[in-house]
Amino acid sequence: MSGNTQQITQDQLVEQLAAYPPGQRRLVAVAGPPGCGKSTLAAALAAAINETSPGRAAVFPMDGMHFDDAILEGRGLRPRKGAPETFDVGGFYHLLDRLRRNQESEIAVPVFDRELEISRNAARIIPQSVEVLIVEGNYLLLDRPLWCDLAALFDLTVALDVSAAELRRRLYARWYSYGVEDAEASRRVEENDLPNGLTVLNQSRSADLTISQNERAATT
Repeated sequence: MSGNTQQITQDQLVEQLAAYPPGQRRLVAVAGPPGCGKSTLAAALAAAINETSPGRAAVFPMDGMHFDDAILEGRGLRPRKGAPETFDVGGFYHLLDRLRRNQESEIAVPVFDRELEISRNAARIIPQSVEVLIVEGNYLLLDRPLWCDLAALFDLTVALDVSAAELRRRLYARWYSYGVEDAEASRRVEENDLPNGLTVLNQSRSADLTISQNERAATT
């Protein structure tokens, strides 16, 4: 990620989101490489907003848009699960557009089940009353065909900034926390997670706002 962007703290971001005038849905992108804390931040932002305005904010992770393993196997992409080409970016665009227009009483969205390692369709409901929808994922700012079309759907974009060295450290720590042994952790990090993370760091457009993660604990 490069270019001009404003550095901000989590508390400042909460204040900015909470200050949105009521009556309109906004989509806020929280982007960054795997292991940098996107899920943790998105959940904290929604919780802080809902503390004073219950039900006003919700989170939609893009992980639910993973292709099924059967499709990945057929395309020879199963070992690269989590790479940009393993997501249904076209379906993601249309679902975000539907969420942004907010013309229905509720919209069901898919959720990635980390225990099953597959996406479950219609596993979460986003009601029409949600005004701040926080979309989190690795590739929300990716500067590639189809992915770059997502930019028009976001009212605000936030990037989590982490160095490549810190990213590697966190990715190893995450697998170790799951009880994965050294050799398997090394394979997962070096052959898949880290290449995906470097794609995010090196091929993403600048965000409106940036939060530094180089000195914060993060796992997702």
